[in-house]
Amino acid sequence: MIVVGVGCGPGMLTVEAIREIGKARRVYGSRRSIELAREHIPPGCAVEEITDYSRIGEVPDGAILLSTGDPMLSGLGHYGSRVVPGISSMQVAFARLRLPLDKASVVDAHGSSREMAISEAIDELARGKIVFIVADPAFDVKGLARRMRQRGLDCMIAVCEELGYESERIEAGTATSPPEAKSRLFSIVAWREADR
Repeated sequence: MIVVGVGCGPGMLTVEAIREIGKARRVYGSRRSIELAREHIPPGCAVEEITDYSRIGEVPDGAILLSTGDPMLSGLGHYGSRVVPGISSMQVAFARLRLPLDKASVVDAHGSSREMAISEAIDELARGKIVFIVADPAFDVKGLARRMRQRGLDCMIAVCEELGYESERIEAGTATSPPEAKSRLFSIVAWREADR
């Protein structure tokens, strides 16, 4: 199957992704990924929403599997025989915040041990990295800020919500006055100003 990144929000499909989706006979994906690609799915194409990702191996060869953001950033890329990249939430967040991607370190806290993810993020910040955290809705931003203070790290923290959508919101704060997530769809960027 071909895994196609649909970007993190509306209007973020690449030309290559649009071309692949336009040739599809069968498309699989989450409700959100299907909606992001809907206008490019050809008439007569069979579209199936995936709700149980444990059965993703049943997607037939030759089908298109849609992945939100970029399939290789906490996405579905490892399932594909071919991967078409997408515009990730990390790319958008770093562009909005005007931060260099070459100093980035990615921490996946989506569906994994949040405490372990916070420890990893703190270690990366101490090394001078700009940390992008792929968060799930239950991620504890205040807990991250507390651990920064405990390690003596004077950091900026940005909560980046619903990137690419009309409801996009980015709120920046510090380890002593952290921002709050108000949406279920968010990521976090943390950095020390000296490492910017």
